[in-house]
Amino acid sequence: MNNTDKVIVGIDPGTTIMGYGAIHIQGSSIKMLALGVLTLSKIDDHPLKLKKIFERTLGIIDEYKPDELAVEAPFYGKNVQSMLKLGRAQGVAIAAAMYRNVPIFEYSPKKIKQSITGNGNASKEQVAAMLQNMFKIKELPKDLDATDGLAAAVCHHYQNRISGTEKSNYSGWSAFISKNPSRTK
Repeated sequence: MNNTDKVIVGIDPGTTIMGYGAIHIQGSSIKMLALGVLTLSKIDDHPLKLKKIFERTLGIIDEYKPDELAVEAPFYGKNVQSMLKLGRAQGVAIAAAMYRNVPIFEYSPKKIKQSITGNGNASKEQVAAMLQNMFKIKELPKDLDATDGLAAAVCHHYQNRISGTEKSNYSGWSAFISKNPSRTK
């Protein structure tokens, strides 16, 4: 894949607020295309929240036509029910990307913070401030989940640029089978 002209969407999955951002890479220039949230707090039904996450992720993909999608991996918490719900939200966003054949890349919160601020333990506010400066964002959104989604996209760009190698999870079964023919027997 040509690394000099691509669109990357980043998703910060959540069952109360899902953050997202989109960037366009052209040569050495990086431009923000989108920054926003999907608010789900008024929906009580968990399966309905998952449906909304799937639909909104498809909408973002259809609007920005990303070459790749970067998603923040759930962090490990003490509350098993919260972890399960967060994992489902992430899975639904990944399923939407796979449905549109968009390659998926997953990053830990620590990796994303490290790539944006240089500190894997940075706060949401520090990440947001770095992105605000980078993209000249006049006013930060009320919900910093939006900048977390944007951070996932920027992190992916930086990781690709540094390593020069694609570490894609697969964009679908056909991609998996073509790269692993011996595993289908």
